[in-house]
Amino acid sequence: MTQPIVIAHRGASGYLPEHTLEAKALAYAMGADYLEQDCVLTRDDVPVVLHDVHIDTVTNVANVFADRARDDGRFYAIDFTVEELKSLRVTERIDHETGKPVFPGRFPAGKSRFEVPTLVEEIEMIQGLNRSTGKNIGIYPEIKAPAWHHEQGKDLSRILLNVLHENGYRTKDDACFVQCFDVEETRRLREDLDCQMQLVQLIGDKKWSRDDAGFDEDYISEEMSKIAEYADGIGPALPHVISGADASGKPMVTPLVAAAHKHGLVVHPYTLRADSMPEWANNFEALLRMCYEDANLDGLFTDFPDRAVQVRNQLMRGDG
Repeated sequence: MTQPIVIAHRGASGYLPEHTLEAKALAYAMGADYLEQDCVLTRDDVPVVLHDVHIDTVTNVANVFADRARDDGRFYAIDFTVEELKSLRVTERIDHETGKPVFPGRFPAGKSRFEVPTLVEEIEMIQGLNRSTGKNIGIYPEIKAPAWHHEQGKDLSRILLNVLHENGYRTKDDACFVQCFDVEETRRLREDLDCQMQLVQLIGDKKWSRDDAGFDEDYISEEMSKIAEYADGIGPALPHVISGADASGKPMVTPLVAAAHKHGLVVHPYTLRADSMPEWANNFEALLRMCYEDANLDGLFTDFPDRAVQVRNQLMRGDG
C-alpha cells in the first residue's frame, strides 16, 4: 500500500474554527500532509481564506457592519476590504437559518479571538513552520465560485495563481494541489492560464451512469478519460467512492477509484468527520481503515487529521 496523504479539511476544523491560522497550525502539529485553503476575493482583490463567498455564518459581520448586507440579506467578502475583514471576529460555523452551531460539539461559538487570514499569511505560516521543523507540508487551495467572481468583475483564478507563483508554487514537484468544482474553470487553469501545478477536479452531485442508476464502469471510465485531459486528480464526495456497507459490514466500494487510477488520476475524497459519519458507519477509525485498505484511496480530506494520521500510520507499520 502506497502511503496515502491526509489533507486537513479547513485545518483541524473538528477542534478549532475552520480556516483560522490556529486551526491550520494545529493540523500541522497533528501531522497532516496538506492543509486546505478555500479562497475568495476581497473588494481590494486580495485572496482570503474562507469557505464561502458570504461571511455571515463564520464571523460577527452582522453586528459590526449591519448596513452592508446585500438585497438578499447576506454579507459577502467581496464587498469588504482586507482591513475591514480583519476587524471581524471569526467564530465556529453557524447555520444561516437557525443561528445555531452546525456542529454543536465543537469549539464554542463566539469564544476566544480568531480572524480571517489572507492566503499569503497562511502560506507564510506554513512555509515558516516547514523551515523551523524541516518538514515539507503542502497547501491545497480551492478556487471558490469562480463564475460568480467573474460576474462580479474579478478573476480569482488569475489572482490566486499569481500569489502561488510569487510564493514558490509553480510546478507539479511543488507541494501544492489546486482544486476547483467548476469544470470549465479547472480546464481554463490548465489550458489558458498555463497552471503547471497539480490540478484536482472536485466533483459534487453527479450520477455515474447514463440512466442515472448505480455505477456504470464504462461510463465512469469515459468520464475519467475526459478529466485526465486537463487534471491530475479528482476530489469526489465520499459516497461516490464507498456507497455503503453490506449486511456483514463490508464496505461497498464503487468502480470510481479503479477507473481514476487507470487514467492516471489520484483520488482524494471529502469529507471524513467523526461527528458526522455516513449512516452505515458507526466507528470513525473503522471508516478510515475502509478508505485506506478497501477503497485504495490516494488521500482524503478530514476535519480530524490527528485520527486519520494515526490510523494511516498504524496501517503502514502493519499493526492496524
